[in-house]
Amino acid sequence: MIAARRIFRGAAIYGLIVLLPQYFLEARIGRDSPPPITHPEYFYGFLGVTIAWQVAFWVIGGDPARYRPLMAVAVLEKLGFGPAVFVLAGLGRVDATTVAFAALDLAIGALFVVAWLRTPVEGRGDRTNAHLRGLQ
Repeated sequence: MIAARRIFRGAAIYGLIVLLPQYFLEARIGRDSPPPITHPEYFYGFLGVTIAWQVAFWVIGGDPARYRPLMAVAVLEKLGFGPAVFVLAGLGRVDATTVAFAALDLAIGALFVVAWLRTPVEGRGDRTNAHLRGLQ
């Protein structure tokens, strides 16, 4: 369970370090990877959603057994970016740096799967039915 805690908390910290600076890089991204961003609502919307996921990873890492069902959803979040980038790379539409970040995202997703498999299912019987003990 300590591994799941570290995996999810580490992913959250890494994600925030990579994502937060992008709020200030819209113009530079447009210069470095033309054309300039033409729909900033998609760019900032993407950042907002992905940052919200980093917060979710932090929460999952705080109590992995409790939030184990969300780990599978976190894997889906990682699968949304990586495979798409590899398809785009095959079409020559993204650069090698983007592919590297996609590969890292998939590696984190694989760690999420490991964490999910190694985290025991929380014992719901004792907590859920505690109020019924007096009736027996």
